[in-house]
Amino acid sequence: MPKQKRVAAKNKASAKKTKPPKLGGAGKASQKLTFPKDFKWGCATASYQIEGAWDLDGKGPSIWDTFAHTPGNVVDGDNGDVVCDHYHRMVDDVKLMADLGMKNYRFSLSWPRMFPTGDVKNVNKKGVDFYDRLIDELLKNGIEPLATLYHWDLPQALQDKYGGMLSKEFVKDFTNYSEKCFEFFGDRVKRWITFNEPSCICVLGFGLGMHAPGRANNPGTEVYLSSHHLLLAHAYSVDKYRKKFQKKQKGVIGITLNAEWWEPVSTHADDINASLRAMNFTLDFYAEPIWGGKGEYPKTMRDAAGSRLPAFSEKEKKLIDGSSDFFGLNHYSTRAAGRPSATTALQCLPREIRSLWSGMGSAGKFLNAIKPMVNPFAASYFKDMDISPYPDPAGTEYTTMRWAIAPRGFRSLLNYIHNKYHPVGGIIITENGLASQEDTKEVMEADKVSTRIPFFKGYLKEMHNAINVDGCDVRGYYAWSFMDNFEWSFGNSKRFGLVRVDYETLERTPKPVAHWYKGVMDDNTLVID
Repeated sequence: MPKQKRVAAKNKASAKKTKPPKLGGAGKASQKLTFPKDFKWGCATASYQIEGAWDLDGKGPSIWDTFAHTPGNVVDGDNGDVVCDHYHRMVDDVKLMADLGMKNYRFSLSWPRMFPTGDVKNVNKKGVDFYDRLIDELLKNGIEPLATLYHWDLPQALQDKYGGMLSKEFVKDFTNYSEKCFEFFGDRVKRWITFNEPSCICVLGFGLGMHAPGRANNPGTEVYLSSHHLLLAHAYSVDKYRKKFQKKQKGVIGITLNAEWWEPVSTHADDINASLRAMNFTLDFYAEPIWGGKGEYPKTMRDAAGSRLPAFSEKEKKLIDGSSDFFGLNHYSTRAAGRPSATTALQCLPREIRSLWSGMGSAGKFLNAIKPMVNPFAASYFKDMDISPYPDPAGTEYTTMRWAIAPRGFRSLLNYIHNKYHPVGGIIITENGLASQEDTKEVMEADKVSTRIPFFKGYLKEMHNAINVDGCDVRGYYAWSFMDNFEWSFGNSKRFGLVRVDYETLERTPKPVAHWYKGVMDDNTLVID
């Protein structure tokens, strides 16, 4: 993909109009699936993935600036220096959201844009002003903001100072940062998320090294230690919000966890137990301390990791238990799991290698990532999990991320969360979507009959089944993503957007799926032909 050209801030955003696709009438065989009243529909983005302006107006570097600027870390050497240039095009982007029927928008605040060194005593007013203007613009256009405090862009200064999340100092600094955000924006932002996808932050950042800060040398302790400090930072920030701000500001606060659904490969007890272990080590790792009622990690993890998994003090258990007003969930795919097996591990190896390799900027990065997964001697989070992934069924369709398209797994996951945790405030789907092929004009014209609209139809149908048939308490859905963006170690090579971004001109063009999704949101109804 051609490299971006820096486009001057004074250039106006171009939002090229496309005609909504002709999807046809409902017809006799059509189903109309209506969602609950007051169901929240919207879309989502994240600061590093869309803002650009990485070193402008007083912003400090983040760990993702450092990671992406290091050769070999990101496919094609891409980075977030300019990307969608949302920092300079925010007003036009919000107008486009409104034109496409968005009533809810999830975005993230950049810690180093507002506090360049990570210290709240060092405030960058221009950074704060940007988010003030963004929030005001959203509200002016009838769009409710959902603000994420941390979507992976830790100030590099804190990584340099004490190792970032590996130090308990992170807990204090994050709590101070979150308090300032509540103070600055809480009069208008009524819904907050502390962290986005702890599993990705800690497993990919400290276990595989394929995300910032790029560590893979001690996955037997650093995955657990970083996760522990993250959860404490979440709990202390929620406690601060509830005690100091919530009554006056009348908002809610929670956390967003990511999870695949792990389907047992057979009905054999060992395979069922293996799939449950996979759920314990991925979703429940972060969910059970918050919603499990005891403020503790899953017993399977405590037994497997022993002293390598830090324990919460009695005070910390009370603090973290119940520390979320809703269950934020990001979901993209389903996998099969079973008892450990060398044979199946070898069968899956080509898929695992292909998946990892496609997100690596260099062969060296790939080798560093795969070592902790295959080393039989060193302690690791992966070894502790003690499962084997199994090949997907024949005929499985995939996104360009090589993630299986499996809507029924989405329904199973929603039931798992609802039945195990019964979260107060319900479940909010804070991300779901797919990366499709490069969206050329020809592909976009054919989109109504290609993968993107059928993907959303399938997943929304199963979400509706989970709500109306199974009784799951799901209260909102945010499509990922509003527009194409920097997809982390994959760079600009994967396009998740409802709106296409031309990375050369930065022109925005709504894809046919955006107009289709507007119809779903406007009517609060999914039509299945």
